[in-house]
Amino acid sequence: MGKTSHLADQKYINLETYRKSGKTVCTPVWFVLDNDTVYVITTKETGKVKRLQNNQNVRIAPCGFRGELKGEWVSGTARFAEKGETERALALRKKKYGLQARLVGAIVARKGEPIVIAVSI
Repeated sequence: MGKTSHLADQKYINLETYRKSGKTVCTPVWFVLDNDTVYVITTKETGKVKRLQNNQNVRIAPCGFRGELKGEWVSGTARFAEKGETERALALRKKKYGLQARLVGAIVARKGEPIVIAVSI
C-alpha cells in the first residue's frame, strides 16, 4: 500500500496551510492522486497559494464537502507543479469528477489561470 492509498476512495481532502503568523487554515478541496503525489487544482489568486509561497509545510486529511474530518491528518510538503504535471492533474480531475469538473473548470477559468499544488507525503 502506498502513502496515499487511504485517500483513493475519497472525494475531498482538507488541505491545512499556514499563515505567516503560524495560524492554520483548513480548506476542503477536490484532489487527484498520481504516483503517491496528491494534486490540488486552484487559481493563482487564492489564499492557499499565497500561504504556500511562504510555507510549503501542509497537512491533509480525508473530509466531507464541508470539511468534516473522515480520517487522520498526514503531514506533507507542497510545491507548485510543472507544466506536464499540471496537464496530467487536470486530465485526472476530469476523469475523477466528470461533468462537475468541467463546470467548475469553466467557472474557475474566469478567475484566472489554474495552478496545481503537488503534495508529497
